[in-house]
Amino acid sequence: MITDPPGSWTLGDRTVNRIGFGAMRLPQNGQAFAADAVPRDRDQAIAVLRRAVELGVNHIDTAAFYFSRLRSANELINRALAPYPDELVIATKVGPARDPSGQWLPLARPEQLRGQVEENLRQLGRDHLDLVNLRVSGLDSISEHFGVLAGLREAGLIRHLGISNARPAHLAQAQAVAPVVCVQNAYGLGYRREQDAFLGTCGEQGIAFVPFFAIAGAGREAGAGGDEHEEVLAAARAHGVSPARVRLAWTLRRGPHVLVIPGTGTPGHLEDNVAAGALRLTPDELARLDAVHRASPER
Repeated sequence: MITDPPGSWTLGDRTVNRIGFGAMRLPQNGQAFAADAVPRDRDQAIAVLRRAVELGVNHIDTAAFYFSRLRSANELINRALAPYPDELVIATKVGPARDPSGQWLPLARPEQLRGQVEENLRQLGRDHLDLVNLRVSGLDSISEHFGVLAGLREAGLIRHLGISNARPAHLAQAQAVAPVVCVQNAYGLGYRREQDAFLGTCGEQGIAFVPFFAIAGAGREAGAGGDEHEEVLAAARAHGVSPARVRLAWTLRRGPHVLVIPGTGTPGHLEDNVAAGALRLTPDELARLDAVHRASPER
């Protein structure tokens, strides 16, 4: 189980631990969505999912477009965890889509969203989805798209709604249609500093802020290489932990409404990520890391 956990947060009527699991990397080794990605060993992926739940993870982020040529994240989750524990919250995303060869398709039109929701239901083997995030890509207004999802929520196919890759204006548009329980955006130490104000706004409104790429940081999205900052390395050395654990611990300190969803396909990295909840950075370390973050360029 998670030792010395960093607390929990409520997504609507569901309570989740603040350290979750992102399934994007699960179907393949290496960078997600790469044309030459090698499918991950199926037994290893299933074992990682089951170990995550054993460690206390009860918030899993996935999507139907998370797949390699042989593996689907949703299929792996279904195989590993069904029948699902009552306390497990599975969040998925709609909007983007890929064809069977892995090529990206245009963003779904509003009338296509029901099909995407039903595909997630089929792959996960469920009669409803706990949480669906509308992934915003190039839309100025999301009202029509979000209205479709609100209708599916009223019909009982979806329990809660969120938005992903969104701006503050999108949150206001969505809230005018239906309740929003989370915002899922790229964010981390020294990465997307311009999200700080939005993160604060979400906290003021009781909305979860769910950063992805919290470990990768600037210049290292989706697992690309990059040099680690010296202040991160110094904190890691002082505590005898990995830089990834320092980054996650810093992110959790941004507010009690911040939920992290680090992803991995290896048991060792999984346990390291979960252990970030027990890492207590000193006030001096936090101040130095905050300074690194403030000095980072906006994007």
